[in-house]
Amino acid sequence: MVDTATKRQIPLLPLRGLLVFPAMVLHLDVGRAKSVQALEQVMEHDHQILLATQKEISIDEPTKEDIYTVGTIAKVKSLLKLPNGTVRIHVEGLKRARIEQFVDEGDFLQVEALLLEDEDSQMTPQLEATMRNLLKMFEQYTKVSKKISADTLTIVKDMTDPSQFADVIGANLPLKLAQKQELLDTTSVEKRMMTLIDILNNEQEVLGLEKKIGQRVKKSMEKTQKEYYLREQMKAIQKELGDKEGRTGEVASLRERIEKAEMPPSVEEKALKELDRYEKMPPNSAESSVLRNYLDWLVQLPWTTETEDQLDVIRAEEILNEDHYGLEKVKERVLEYLAVQQLTRELKGPILCLAGPPGVGKTSLARSIARSLNRHFVRISLGGVRDEAEIRGHRRTYVGAMPGRIIQGMKKAGSINPVFLLDEIDKMANDFRGDPSAALLEVLDPEQNNSFSDHYIEEPYDLSKVMFVTTANNINTIPGPLLDRMEIIPIAGYTEVEKIQIAKNYLLPKQKKDHGLSKGMLQVKDTALQKIVRYYTREAGVRSLERQLASACRKAAKIIVSGEKKRVVLTERAVEDMLGKPRFRYGLAEVEDQVGAATGLAYTTAGGDTLSIEVSISPGKGKLTLTGKLGDVMKESAQAAFSYIRSRSEELEIDPGFNENSDIHIHVPEGGTPKDGPSAGITMATALISALTGRPVKKEVGMTGEMTLRGRVLPIGGLKEKSMSAHRAGLKTIIIPKDNEKDLEEVPESVRADLEYILVSHLDEVLPHALGEKQ
Repeated sequence: MVDTATKRQIPLLPLRGLLVFPAMVLHLDVGRAKSVQALEQVMEHDHQILLATQKEISIDEPTKEDIYTVGTIAKVKSLLKLPNGTVRIHVEGLKRARIEQFVDEGDFLQVEALLLEDEDSQMTPQLEATMRNLLKMFEQYTKVSKKISADTLTIVKDMTDPSQFADVIGANLPLKLAQKQELLDTTSVEKRMMTLIDILNNEQEVLGLEKKIGQRVKKSMEKTQKEYYLREQMKAIQKELGDKEGRTGEVASLRERIEKAEMPPSVEEKALKELDRYEKMPPNSAESSVLRNYLDWLVQLPWTTETEDQLDVIRAEEILNEDHYGLEKVKERVLEYLAVQQLTRELKGPILCLAGPPGVGKTSLARSIARSLNRHFVRISLGGVRDEAEIRGHRRTYVGAMPGRIIQGMKKAGSINPVFLLDEIDKMANDFRGDPSAALLEVLDPEQNNSFSDHYIEEPYDLSKVMFVTTANNINTIPGPLLDRMEIIPIAGYTEVEKIQIAKNYLLPKQKKDHGLSKGMLQVKDTALQKIVRYYTREAGVRSLERQLASACRKAAKIIVSGEKKRVVLTERAVEDMLGKPRFRYGLAEVEDQVGAATGLAYTTAGGDTLSIEVSISPGKGKLTLTGKLGDVMKESAQAAFSYIRSRSEELEIDPGFNENSDIHIHVPEGGTPKDGPSAGITMATALISALTGRPVKKEVGMTGEMTLRGRVLPIGGLKEKSMSAHRAGLKTIIIPKDNEKDLEEVPESVRADLEYILVSHLDEVLPHALGEKQ
């Protein structure tokens, strides 16, 4: 029995998630080192220990504040050490005790405890009546609840001690830990019984409610549908509690979003139908998450949301000029669109294709178009796209299916009339997964894209109000049907004057800001800019120029931060100190007239370029060798020139037997770069005739034009770019086909003023201007 002293020192065993009442007998597993030490201590003495419950289960090293003050002194009847290091004990609760203070024993917890006596342990009529009432309610609870065995009820009926009677009932009820602790704290037996009566009364109401819910559910379900039964039961519980969360609340929220999305009637009908399927589907099924994702996509897409166009042509022109220098044709096309929109208030979105070399501002121009129209801007890159599903989406039957890039872009835009940039449309490819360019045919057709079909969405989507802008470096690689749907706006490279203006007004201020340089810290002279453009870059665009300016800004930042100077002025002389030795030679024209070497003009995806063609004659048997990584078309041009010269050898004063006693080698330098195209025809013929006649080719003359077997000169493309490359190379005269006369107006005035154009329709007209007198 318990020591009769009111206070005593006793080892403490903190319990986690468990509470022991007096008269309870149970097994406990103990694993904490201090608790095991305390048990070893009590087994050597009187086998008694104080069991008190922790307030928080998660605490491994509880302190005084972490433990309830009232616990139960228990007798350890047996102790068994298990193989896993824990100890299993058999304990019997004896008496309540309150912790007065903790005594520090180091290896285990020890406390000074005050034994608590029951306030009204003597039986009185009042107590007996309360005891009978409690027993009656406990019997009723046992009949309704299946959690208490009949043996427990028998034991309770045989009890005569009121305190023990109340404790046993409290121990067997499914109560929360805090409720059990409240019962343990109560020393008044009658008050303890009244608390239990209240608890049992409340439990009976809950059990009755559960039964009522179960009956309601049972009426609305089939016996074989177990999952359906559980779902309906959950609904009924939520309805009784007034809880709008869970699956029911989610479905209600989705239904509300569908109504607010302002979808077309057919799409809304489909969405509601899918929502009904989703509501009836088990939450754990794979199809459930697929349906949920689908409904999310439907409600997030802009079906009718539209931004209002800023139909102010003057303002739009100011924005376009503010963002970009030059590019007059593109700006004019955008302003035309705005003007028509202002008059009609309804115009299908145009499909523009900005074609030109890298670095001329195609992508940033599309962003400026969106800003001038006050529309949202979306950009997707098509470079390297090989799968048709990237455009049209995947069908929902596939795992991880999602809409294509067009629908994803529309969701990102948040409106049905954005400016939609399809970047690098010429870089698409096709393979066994389909042809993405064919999938774009519907997107880029104003007559069809009002009902674009995405495989994932499955419902028609209106793209007719979208302004599509595409960019390409080389329109020759775009399939014909796709090219036919777009309005091509060529963007040529910039002239030297334009590059200097762009550097001064756009690139340099941007780089200064990015590198933390204020207005007065770095000053770049116009002559320095000109030198950078001429000797450190060779491109149609301005990307390389921007990199050089960024390098200059970094060097200036280092000089200023190191304290060497407070202000850096970049002059023409200082450019080499800042950027190193020049990387290119300005003016690629030959230094002197040469025999068998002619300068041609080429057009590439990177803009215009000059092409040197060299011919060497040596004794042999008439072998024709072509080198310089030439394409088939260029090789055929050389063969045609060779055949023409053979047929006109007498008129050209060439030995008629040159094809039998001489080997001819035609070479185009920069052999690592592939070259192709027919426009080098007259250049090859001129170089051949020069080598065979000994007449030198004039160093300041460049030429371009396709040649037939009869010597006729046919028109070429890219005259503007070729003229600009000739200007960069320092040529003075260029020979072009007469049929290209109409294209001269596209050449910038600053370039046209420095060049002399000679229009020819036959090779005979070329030779007097290209060849000098025999030396």
